[in-house]
Amino acid sequence: MVVETIPLFGPIPGGMELAVILLIAVLLFGANKIPKLARSTGEAMGEFKKGRQEVETELREMQESDTTTETKNDTAVEADADV
Repeated sequence: MVVETIPLFGPIPGGMELAVILLIAVLLFGANKIPKLARSTGEAMGEFKKGRQEVETELREMQESDTTTETKNDTAVEADADV
């Protein structure tokens, strides 16, 4: 089975397109603000990743607790059937 991923915003820009984007960013924000913007973007991405991992952990724990509850209920039903 082959899984094909479809890009969300079309194809990834190449070298020339990235150069134009960088030039526009420098003209809009100025050369001094670009590192600050990059740093804040990186921090935001880190926070997003941390939050996503916390949610995934909580979901995994909920699934595990549901599985153990179902197992306990199945065992109790079998014990009642034996009596």
